[in-house]
Amino acid sequence: MNTPNINVTPLIDVLLVLLIIFMVIAPAKPTAFQAKIPSVPNKSDDVRPNPNALIVTINPDHTLVLNREDGQGTIEDSDRIVARLREVFADRTNNGIFRYGTNEIEKTVFIKAPKKLDYGSVARIVDAVKVAGAAPIGLQIDELQ
Repeated sequence: MNTPNINVTPLIDVLLVLLIIFMVIAPAKPTAFQAKIPSVPNKSDDVRPNPNALIVTINPDHTLVLNREDGQGTIEDSDRIVARLREVFADRTNNGIFRYGTNEIEKTVFIKAPKKLDYGSVARIVDAVKVAGAAPIGLQIDELQ
C-alpha cells in the first residue's frame, strides 16, 4: 500500500519567487547621507562667532537671506543664492580666505530654517548650496535638547 506524501516542490517554488520579489523591491544600497551630530558645548568655553561664516536663512515666507542680505531668491527659485555663493567663493579664492588650520578655501555654509518648514524645502536649499560649491554644509539649530 502506498503511503501519502506531501509534495513540497510548489511551496519551495512560491518561497523562491517571494524571495526574489523582496530582493528586487528592497534597495540594494541606501543612499549615503553623513550627519555629524553636534555635542553640547561647555559653558566655560569662550566661543566667538566666525566672521567668515555664511548663513543661509530660510524665512517662513520661503524667501532666502544670506548673512542679512535680503533678496536672495526663494526656495522654489534658488538661482540667486547659488550665484551669490559662487561670487563669495570666488572672492575668497582671490583673497586667500582659508578655513582655520588648513590651506582650503573657506566654503562652509550653515542653513537656518524654521522648525515648521518641511524637510523637502530644506533639502532643496541644501542641494542648491551644494551646487554652488559649499562644503561642508551645516544645519543651524538654536538649542541642543
